[in-house]
Amino acid sequence: MDLGLKDRVCVVTGASGGIGLEVTRQLCDEGAKVLMVSRDPGQLAAMREVVRAEGGKVEVVVKDVTSDCAGQHIIAAANQAFGKVDVLVNNAGVAEWKPLDDASEEDFRFQFELSVIAPLNLMRAAIPEMAGRGWGRVVNVSSTAGKRPSAMMPDYSVGKAAMLSLSRQFAERYAAEGVMVNSVCPGPTASDLWMAEGGLLDQSKEAAGHASREEALKAAGAKRPIGRLATPEEIASAIVFLCSERASYVSGAAWGVDGGTVPVII
Repeated sequence: MDLGLKDRVCVVTGASGGIGLEVTRQLCDEGAKVLMVSRDPGQLAAMREVVRAEGGKVEVVVKDVTSDCAGQHIIAAANQAFGKVDVLVNNAGVAEWKPLDDASEEDFRFQFELSVIAPLNLMRAAIPEMAGRGWGRVVNVSSTAGKRPSAMMPDYSVGKAAMLSLSRQFAERYAAEGVMVNSVCPGPTASDLWMAEGGLLDQSKEAAGHASREEALKAAGAKRPIGRLATPEEIASAIVFLCSERASYVSGAAWGVDGGTVPVII
């Protein structure tokens, strides 16, 4: 299937690993050009070379999306590198297991900055020019926790729920101008966020008292109707479809890509 992404210019945040890296690879496989954004200069440079070795057309910008004027700087960098922006994927995110009583006001503020203010500024910087050309795609990477709050990630859950509302606001404003704004809600995914040392898998292992990482991973997978965690490639495939010409009548959606984890039909 031709997704109509050849020569489209895409910006992907959180692109140095996990879901963001796989989104970058799949976009490049479709012939798109990608500006990879990450706050980790070493990892970002390494992954740039990996993607280029695979034939991808990518440039990079090292930026913390929560820093002042990050949205404007990132979109300006994409315009300088490629001349325009057609697609924006707001993927940057972090999470930590912490019960409500231990989650500080600072924790909530940080998640709001990361999941709401940073995407807001990026969309405000990118979408008007998309609308002026009559075509654009934005995908905001939320979470199942945005639909069904996690007691162990209250700050993250609230931030991701707010992201869904923000996405809907932009979707209604810009759909008539050819810019489709949507969200995806991944479930637990075998990416760095879960699998890295000290990540959510290790945190869940400690919280539940599992004897090993393997036992904790099996237990986490058993909570999904599909019986396992997602792969980054599986989440990326849904995101890339929403970035494509084929998603021309999808606006304001909050797609669950969670193996059936959240039992709702909306």
